Amino acid sequence: MNSEVVKIDIKLNKDTSIPLYIQLKKQIMYLIKNNILKVGNKMPTERELSSLLKVSRNTISTAYNELEQEGVLKSYQGRGTFVAEDVNPWKIQNVEQKIAKFIDLAFEEALEIGIDSSEFLEIITKRIKEKRKIMSKINAIYVECNIEQSKMFSKQLMESTDINVIPLTISDLKDLNNNTKNILENSQVVIATFNHVNEVTHLIKEFKKEVIGVAINVDLETIVKIARYPEKTKFAFVCISNEFMFKARGALERAGLGNIDIEYTNTINRNKLKNIIENSDVVITSPGRYKSVRDNTDNNKIILKFLYNLDDDSIKSLKSKIVELKYKN
Repeated sequence: MNSEVVKIDIKLNKDTSIPLYIQLKKQIMYLIKNNILKVGNKMPTERELSSLLKVSRNTISTAYNELEQEGVLKSYQGRGTFVAEDVNPWKIQNVEQKIAKFIDLAFEEALEIGIDSSEFLEIITKRIKEKRKIMSKINAIYVECNIEQSKMFSKQLMESTDINVIPLTISDLKDLNNNTKNILENSQVVIATFNHVNEVTHLIKEFKKEVIGVAINVDLETIVKIARYPEKTKFAFVCISNEFMFKARGALERAGLGNIDIEYTNTINRNKLKNIIENSDVVITSPGRYKSVRDNTDNNKIILKFLYNLDDDSIKSLKSKIVELKYKN
């Protein structure tokens, strides 16, 4: 690795409502993609870059942390932060090339023993069907601290995999009624966000189930949409649970939007909800409350869904682990 810090040309626009850390993150990824920053280059320290750009150190830290989680940057204690990857499109291309090499080797071996291309393709197709059949028979549980996100991520998992996913909450595991026990006994794997893995593992240790952690991210487009509204915009945030409200508030604060004029509520009182909506310019709603908000809003009111998504790399890793596990059909 090159220990010399690379000089980088980054300009942040403080007059726009797009959070500074998002601007910084995008520009760093642009510099890497265009080969201005290369793998192994040392990045400026958080203190150096905050001084150079005249922004808070927290802005730099947030951008660096997200890029490190995505595998773009890598920090080494006492040595600094370095460019680790050529950003995701390049990473995906490398993976595809590796898989292509394995296929080439298998095809060459097949030809050597007298299996022609049609038979080889049939073997691969059959094998994939077998693996998908295994996954389709798997019952999984997704555990979150609130039912709203648990249902949302369970649905995302079912759409991106062939497994059946049942949503549960931490409270369900703590109460552990007969229905929950039955669900646990009939599941092969339990899935939870990384920050809940240890707690979930402890709560269900008697069931001896595999607990797989996944990462979640706030949908970047959602944050950018909110950030683009003028400073005096009045927002209303409507959701089902206090937990979702707390997470959303934290996500907005981390995005540099903690000072916007926003009223949070999870009320189910129709009159109170209608009053909050009428007194706002823009309504932000969790997916679980979108219909009730739409039903209490005139067509001119702007409604934004506050979305979280399962991390793509986590889903790929999950699929791989599930295929590897030896389940009883």
